[in-house]
Amino acid sequence: MQPLNLHTSIAYLKGVGPARAELLKSELSIHTLQDLLNFFPNRYIDRTQFYKINQLEGNSSEVQLIGKITNLKTIEQKVGSRLVATFSDGNDMMELVWFKGVKWIKSNIKLNTPYVIFGRVNLFNGVYNMPHPEMDLLDDFNKSLHATMQPVYPSTEMLSKKGFSNRAMISIVEQLLIEINHQLKESLSQTIINQYQLIPRNIAYRNIHFPEQQELLTKAEFRLKFEELFYIQLQLIRKNILRKSKIKGHKFDIVGHYFNEFYQNHLEFDLTNAQKRVIKEIRKDMGSKAQMNRLLQGDVGSGKTIVALLSMLIALDNGFQAALLAPTEILANQHFQTFSELLKPLNVQIKLLTGSVKTKDRKEIHEELENGKLQILIGTHALFEEKVQFNNLGLAIIDEQHRFGVEQRSKMWRKNEIPPHILIMSATPIPRTLAMSIYGDLDMSVIDEMPPGRKDIKTVHRFDKNRLAVFKFIKDQIEKGRQIYIVYPLIQESEVLDYKDLMDGFEGISRAFPLPKYSISVVHGKLKGEEKDLEMQRFIKKETDIMIATTVIEVGVNVPNASVMVIESAERFGLSQLHQLRGRVGRGAEQSYCILMTGNKLSEDAKTRISTMVNTNNGFEIADVDLKLRGPGNLLGKQQSGVLNLKIADIVKDTQVLKLARSVAFETLQKDANLALPENFNILNTYKEISHKTAIWANIS
Repeated sequence: MQPLNLHTSIAYLKGVGPARAELLKSELSIHTLQDLLNFFPNRYIDRTQFYKINQLEGNSSEVQLIGKITNLKTIEQKVGSRLVATFSDGNDMMELVWFKGVKWIKSNIKLNTPYVIFGRVNLFNGVYNMPHPEMDLLDDFNKSLHATMQPVYPSTEMLSKKGFSNRAMISIVEQLLIEINHQLKESLSQTIINQYQLIPRNIAYRNIHFPEQQELLTKAEFRLKFEELFYIQLQLIRKNILRKSKIKGHKFDIVGHYFNEFYQNHLEFDLTNAQKRVIKEIRKDMGSKAQMNRLLQGDVGSGKTIVALLSMLIALDNGFQAALLAPTEILANQHFQTFSELLKPLNVQIKLLTGSVKTKDRKEIHEELENGKLQILIGTHALFEEKVQFNNLGLAIIDEQHRFGVEQRSKMWRKNEIPPHILIMSATPIPRTLAMSIYGDLDMSVIDEMPPGRKDIKTVHRFDKNRLAVFKFIKDQIEKGRQIYIVYPLIQESEVLDYKDLMDGFEGISRAFPLPKYSISVVHGKLKGEEKDLEMQRFIKKETDIMIATTVIEVGVNVPNASVMVIESAERFGLSQLHQLRGRVGRGAEQSYCILMTGNKLSEDAKTRISTMVNTNNGFEIADVDLKLRGPGNLLGKQQSGVLNLKIADIVKDTQVLKLARSVAFETLQKDANLALPENFNILNTYKEISHKTAIWANIS
């Protein structure tokens, strides 16, 4: 039989076999020996401490004792029988009890031979007993790998049902480490190991599964977390460096008529220092020969749109076209209206392409795109279609980029022989740790300053019982000429969830705010496009006082006169959604308010979300809390949650390790971009193996 290696199927490991292998594959996604090696315990039981029977307490804790079985008896019951053993530690006696596997246990137990027993202790009629203890002959226990801290591995109901216990898992991991210990070659350079005092790789793996002591477990965890994050960062940074050296971009070295005319004569406010800094970074990127691939982060209302517009004007000054891609028709429409209005004095040719655009108009757009007459195209997923061909696309801006999958975004690259410069905008601030892990191959710009004179939105939490006081406040605001949003989480009544739904809410609001004194718009996802637009327009034109909506208004609705956002069943919304919804108000000069309405019973997570919203308006602080509550998978959405399939590191808890791993990876590549130096031999080999297996990293951005 061929020797085992890390890529061997789990079925060939001694103690596994075909049936268990199928179980491990289906339940735990363990297919190979490498998968088993990286299947880490989630806690440990300290097996270093031994108790005497006279030290026991009847508190059902897990304890370990050394002693001998002096007597065995079988006691018949109504159904079946139980086996009871007398266990002595030399001074005192207790009982060991088995209800299952009685015959097998009875025939295998050795009387008057030293055993180590481990399990939960009960006190019954003044006598201690331990049901179904784990047992090892003392000699075997002293020889085994788990003679100190015993690992406890994640399990499933099906594994327990099939009798695959934690003991069974320990046994096969023990066998694995015996078989492949010599294959756990070093993956880092000696320089890194010495500088950061990392323990060797094989010792780290041995101690993560079977720690000899607490200190070695800590060192093993640090070593393996560092290694995992180091290789993720190495791939991202190296990809960025290679892309800049290999992928040529359009060189935009002119800042001319369009940019200067708009900036000097038609921009009605001063840019913040943060906006100026970001525009400088973008200009520098587009002025080099490499293709720009930049992530622009900024909080709701920080002024990303004007940065996007000025970037487009640089493309136009250099004779190129620009495109902006938005995730929803509402947002695409909003951008189109804003840009059309701002660019009117410059006579720029700009059009909108969404699923609702009629065939005749579509053809015209396709023609004008190809002959170069159309300078700026704003649209939704419709821009990905094969028929949409540009004359010379120089800049593609992707808004709310987390809504688009990797595959979709890469389609924009293929619209040109030379790929366009890419600017990715995120209005949902991403925590720095997550951004470093997911978008580490992108250059990053952050607008961390709000425009002057903008007042913080006052956020309050109110229970359903306060509804009349809230209605009075709304009436006072309408008297002052303001408009109100009221947002609901559901469109129709749900049998399962006892939440206010939109249609029920509409009836209640209509009674409290009757015609003709008050008028109401209603917008939700089930309305047709034109019906939605009509209702939106009525609100924008101040023909209605209140807009009742679902989360379709989460992004892209800009009504400066709307100063109150009421969020019904606020406990149903995620933090980033609440923050986005709140950002729909506070766009005018008046003081704005966000009222979070909830029921009386709130989970701990819901309380945290609500208090976070009340206490801060800072999107980056909110994103950090959100990451702690939800974890990276849920924060990224379906398209990208698989990207961070980490084995041991935790993006939330291991921030410091991540920062260190990134800086070490950066330093390594600065000194040796191709990892060609002899000292980086181990790193290059591991890098090649990881890159080959994790193709997902090749296409993130």
